[in-house]
Amino acid sequence: MTPSALRRAAALVATCSTLGAAPQQIRLWPGDAPGETGSALKEHDMSKPTDGLTGGRPVIKITDVSVPTLSVYRPSADRANGTAVLVCPGGGYSILAWDLEGTEVCNWLNSVGVTAVLLKYRVPRREGQAPYHAALQDAQRAMGVTRSHAAEWGINPDRLGVLGFSAGGNLCAVLSASTSRTYPRVDESDDRSCHPSFQLLIYPAYLVTNDDMKVVFPSVVPQAAVTTATPPSFLVMAEDDPIRVENVLEYGLALKQAMVPMELHVYPTGGHGYGLRPTDDLVTSWPARAADWMRSRGLIPRAEDVSP
Repeated sequence: MTPSALRRAAALVATCSTLGAAPQQIRLWPGDAPGETGSALKEHDMSKPTDGLTGGRPVIKITDVSVPTLSVYRPSADRANGTAVLVCPGGGYSILAWDLEGTEVCNWLNSVGVTAVLLKYRVPRREGQAPYHAALQDAQRAMGVTRSHAAEWGINPDRLGVLGFSAGGNLCAVLSASTSRTYPRVDESDDRSCHPSFQLLIYPAYLVTNDDMKVVFPSVVPQAAVTTATPPSFLVMAEDDPIRVENVLEYGLALKQAMVPMELHVYPTGGHGYGLRPTDDLVTSWPARAADWMRSRGLIPRAEDVSP
């Protein structure tokens, strides 16, 4: 890592060092999640010592999740601004990159005064169902549960967004496109809206038709279709991402055509799966761009609005 990357890493650590209380964890469903009765899955971390490093560190890889949870990371009282974000880690709907795209992201959000709600959704994908099916149920439920706790958690239910990476970015886009819940009502939490107020998609996957690199003009997949109801969006990807930069280019074009406010950043290099760990590639400076975008949307205060 070059000296400049090291400086960015140190700055990020310093920025995220002033945090609120330890996260509160709650079970997402009062009983079994839909279709999970008698599940034999035993949640575990499948990472191995031989795995490669990301940003100089290993990655926790959780799989076999059948009991979804929410972990609520609240910023310190002097930083809290009422905005909240549901964080959806990626992992190809097979695992969850728990620290890289989860806990570390929640700490960063707390550093800018945002309450972070980390979603542990069901993985791997269930046989015979669309890859996102169980995860979408969990995400829809999570939005309602979060809004039902708005007063308790000190958040504005009208400023609840989503942030996802890779498959988690796909999940956010599918959630933003859904028009109704995909499971029967459970309790009063399901009477609250499950539609995000805004979304941040970081190197999102599976948003365009046909992953074949030979397809020159892919289109946005139906389950993530953009309409005028799609929330304001922030998009980031590297041009050399093996998942295809067309994911954000085509999705961004669809947002423009639907006149949905959006900000799109494409960097020349960086690949895929970097989270917010600084590297020599400038794409990893995306948290600063995201914070600026949230300020421009009135989701977090501008520097001049913060009391010394």
